[in-house]
Amino acid sequence: MNEVAVTALLVVALFMILASGVWIGLTLSGVAWIGMQLFSSRPAGDAMAVTIWGSSSSWTLTALPLFIWMGEILFRTRLSQDMFRGLAPWMQRLPGRLLHTNVIGCAIFAAVSGSSAATCATIGKMSLPELAKRGYPDAMAVGSLAGAGTLGLLIPPSIIMIVYGVIADVSISELFIAGVLPGVLLALLFSGYIALWAWRNPSQVPPPDAPLSLREKLRESRNLIPVVLLILAVLGSIYAGIATATEAAAVGVVGALLISGLQGSLSWTAFRESLMGGTRLYCMIALILAGASFLTLSMGYIGLPRHLAEWIASLGLSQFQLILMLAAFYVVLGCFLDGISMVVLTMGVLLPTIQKAGIDPLWFGIFVVLVVEMAQITPPVGFNLFVLQGMTGREITWIARVTLPFFVLMGVAILLVYFVPAIVTWLPAQMRG
Repeated sequence: MNEVAVTALLVVALFMILASGVWIGLTLSGVAWIGMQLFSSRPAGDAMAVTIWGSSSSWTLTALPLFIWMGEILFRTRLSQDMFRGLAPWMQRLPGRLLHTNVIGCAIFAAVSGSSAATCATIGKMSLPELAKRGYPDAMAVGSLAGAGTLGLLIPPSIIMIVYGVIADVSISELFIAGVLPGVLLALLFSGYIALWAWRNPSQVPPPDAPLSLREKLRESRNLIPVVLLILAVLGSIYAGIATATEAAAVGVVGALLISGLQGSLSWTAFRESLMGGTRLYCMIALILAGASFLTLSMGYIGLPRHLAEWIASLGLSQFQLILMLAAFYVVLGCFLDGISMVVLTMGVLLPTIQKAGIDPLWFGIFVVLVVEMAQITPPVGFNLFVLQGMTGREITWIARVTLPFFVLMGVAILLVYFVPAIVTWLPAQMRG
């Protein structure tokens, strides 16, 4: 059979098994086994055992469950309410007022969470009732939260960056540092849009709260101290070269437990729930990664990545055309798969292609995170849309519609990052230097 027929057969097998309700990790392993059994001379069982053990025992991967657990601990604290109290006094003079708490709150929580859904849920739990109580329009409150919630993937520590780093063999510490400036850029774009909307629709912005003196503002801001200290401990230790990503994750867990204990929310029940919640999520991701590793090996034996890279090279696409094509491909894929599945399914095939095109794997990692962020708010499988549907009871189509401007702004961020690659590469270069 030629490569096109083999590819078609495996893609059909993949979607048939997924449609039958089998878990994604097991589906990937099943398709890989079919590929090796039918189109390779290596014994499939032996290859499966070696590959799955190798991917599961990776030391780099130990950062993942620790960061997930840290986010789960913080999710059960009153951190979100404290953040709102600390941020609100400073937002009153900005066009759009308290709507900016969605963006800044998500950016801050993203720096200690690593998960888009957790960021969206935690900040939404705090901001949506407060904004509704003060009379802010639902469309802007929900839309800005859905868009800003995706910062959980881009601002380090990021679960999806760890997954990409393990698969692409790129330094996770460098990926974390590379995500800082694009994350700030995206937050500024979101806040800029809110300000523009407020300027054009002044009648929809409620009046400011009673003014506070500088002393009162500073007193309220003390609520931000715990989360700022945790961010400095996690990211500062990586940036200063004191700790690896895994060691920084351990520092983050200890810091999250201390914050939880000092706030009085560290009960035995909360501890157990955070540990079980983190374990369940990590087991799901680890199973997907194990299946993806086996699928990547299987594809390598069959030769599909090499043939795909040669085919794309034969099209004579420029780097910019290739990036546009991949961005459209990921947005469409995001209609059917979650972010981690998208990354692990495609990287084995795409990495040889982007290397052949001369694209920096570190830069490409941030690009992938940005397009996966877009997929988080793409119906019907956008995770942030599901989170907000559960919180608001609104139709998913309505949530997708009010989120559309923020989807477009992510596309603008991708163009800016492409034309000014130093937004991604400057900080990692400083860390190396």
